[in-house]
Amino acid sequence: MVQSTLLTAILAFTSLAAAQCGAGTPHATVTGSGNSYTATRGSSNVYTGTDYRAAIQAALDSITSGQRVAVLASGSIGASTISVGSGKTFEGCGTINVGNKSGRGAIESLDTVGANIAYLTMTGNPYFGLRFYGTRDLTLGKINLDLSGGLGIRFERDKAANSNVKMDTITCTRAGSHCVETWNIDRLTIGSVIARNVGECGLLLQKTTNARVGLVDGNNVAAGNGYATLRFANENGKLNGGYSTNVFVDRVVSRGGGRGIFCVSQSGGAQIGYVDLANNGNNAILIENCYGVNINGGTVSGGGEVRLAARTEFANNRDINISLRVDGTTVRESPCGDNTNWNLSGNGGRNIC
Repeated sequence: MVQSTLLTAILAFTSLAAAQCGAGTPHATVTGSGNSYTATRGSSNVYTGTDYRAAIQAALDSITSGQRVAVLASGSIGASTISVGSGKTFEGCGTINVGNKSGRGAIESLDTVGANIAYLTMTGNPYFGLRFYGTRDLTLGKINLDLSGGLGIRFERDKAANSNVKMDTITCTRAGSHCVETWNIDRLTIGSVIARNVGECGLLLQKTTNARVGLVDGNNVAAGNGYATLRFANENGKLNGGYSTNVFVDRVVSRGGGRGIFCVSQSGGAQIGYVDLANNGNNAILIENCYGVNINGGTVSGGGEVRLAARTEFANNRDINISLRVDGTTVRESPCGDNTNWNLSGNGGRNIC
């Protein structure tokens, strides 16, 4: 089953982060507070000064692949960037406050192999909280983004692609844009994305294939706009020119905000095991020009309609299979798709083909 396969995959990589942040003997540490920070590697001092970011980067630069840095201190890096190199493990045990550096991430790992950000608590208003491209075997562990704006995690669109990306639990509050936005990933595993009061998407997957996601949970996500708690876009799930099922999501929960689930722009190849959607301010579900999308069960209660639609610039929906209980809102299919299969219950009105 999908759930047991996903659980096995998650356990395989979260075991790396089973201990507490900073536990054991990290190869390098950052300590201090206020305007005094020290970076130490083993018995050697590699930085002492007032610059929190410089202390963190010095600690990272002092270790080699297979080694670990624990940032025990809290502080602010301002509008600057921390870079995590290949094979290095970064543990942000304190709270890292960040500023906005145009087009850049507060923390980045670019063109790397085996980088691991095992723990992180970030506050502030970044352009991107974390930014990636060209990564292989990247692991993100327990990431807590308590922001006042900006975008949480971004995999770049126009840079080198990524493979074998694993995330454990991503918790994101008050991002102005998306909590997690992916482009160009083959083989993606996510345990959960928890989004609260987020301006755009909780999880946005684009040109991502062979993906397995446990839970996407959004509350007040994408209010007043066309985004969604979970969105597939820009040929997401298109694999070897077709749409065989390769994107698996166990469960989607969405309350209020804008849309619950949105599939658009020639995306598909997706299976969602169970949905729990209530009082979404826009469509509870919108499927528009998508292919091979299966929603296997769950409930929609109130809020915007469940809608199958199509734009004229793309081929119409095809091979859509939806099993749902829908109460307090409507179900509408217009225009009629190709090979649409409905299995509906509940009191919601229906205008389907």
